[in-house]
Amino acid sequence: MAIDEIEATARPRAGKGAARAVRRAGRIPAVIYGDKKEPETIAIDHPTLVKLLNQGGFLSNVFNIKIEGRSNRVLPRDIQFDPVKDLPIHVDFQRVSGDGAVRVAVPVVFLNEETSPGLKRGGVLNIVRHEVEVNCPADAIPAQIEVDLAEAEIGDSIHISAVKLPDGVVPTITDRDFTVVTVAGSASARSEADEDGAEPTEEGAEEAATESDSEENKDE
Repeated sequence: MAIDEIEATARPRAGKGAARAVRRAGRIPAVIYGDKKEPETIAIDHPTLVKLLNQGGFLSNVFNIKIEGRSNRVLPRDIQFDPVKDLPIHVDFQRVSGDGAVRVAVPVVFLNEETSPGLKRGGVLNIVRHEVEVNCPADAIPAQIEVDLAEAEIGDSIHISAVKLPDGVVPTITDRDFTVVTVAGSASARSEADEDGAEPTEEGAEEAATESDSEENKDE
């Protein structure tokens, strides 16, 4: 797995005043913690961080931060943004080891939407989870989790058990087979079913009977 490198400088002072001084110099304050070591305050070039954020998947990628010749393998854990300018103002990094496991949220992508029979009939893709949190080796974090919709029909629900995960990747939710996405029926799809002369379900027949009885009572 190719790991992007980030050049950083040590930031000896912590606190709001020191952080503001770092930002005025065109850099972003950050902290590295974990691995049973003391937290380390650092500063990163603003353009470098923005470029990495624009690449996508920042919080699910391992980086190698170099500080004065020393290397730190880290996983971004939190980014703070300016509430007005929406620019990054602080980053938290966690140290990770190559043989250690990490907990990370991985983005979900959907394949073969154009060939899904349910979507072709006018169904609507209802995304329940845009990300799935998993436990996995620090050196084998998947870039994405792929869900195949090639055979998805209207009314289908795709659960995590039906999604092929890479070796060593396990969902953090283990007590239930949670839903990732469903294909819901749209108004146009229901109209198409009506035109095809579909028989009403028992539930639909009961609702129709109830409505009919209500109308009769009104007439009386």
